[in-house]
Formats: sequence, structure tokens, C-alpha cells
Amino acid sequence: NDLARGRGQTLAQMALAWVLRHPGMTSALIGASRVEQIDDAVGALKNLAFTAEELKAIEAVLAV
Repeated sequence: NDLARGRGQTLAQMALAWVLRHPGMTSALIGASRVEQIDDAVGALKNLAFTAEELKAIEAVLAV
């Protein structure tokens, strides 16, 4: 969550950006039940780029 906040995103936005960063990924399905959740998901598009350090930190969390 700290990494996402440092990127100016919510954790959900960062997770969507991480999925969409893969070259073969053309879309990500979200499970939204409220308009606010859709608005939050769209906010992921404001920052899709990751630094090498950010990717390393994310991979370290996923390896646990």
C-alpha cells in the first residue's frame, strides 16, 4: 500500500496498472458493483509506468 501511495495511486489502481503493463495484455476485468469502483479503476490509467525498483518491490511481495 505504501508503494501505491508513493505512486499517487490506490492499491487497486496499482494492481490494475501492474496487470496492464504486460505487452500481451489488452484488457483487465474488474468486478465493480458501484460507480465509484469504476472511477477508481479508470484512475489506474494515469500512471501505468513502473520503475525497475517498483517492480522489484512488487515481485518481492509476491514471492512471499
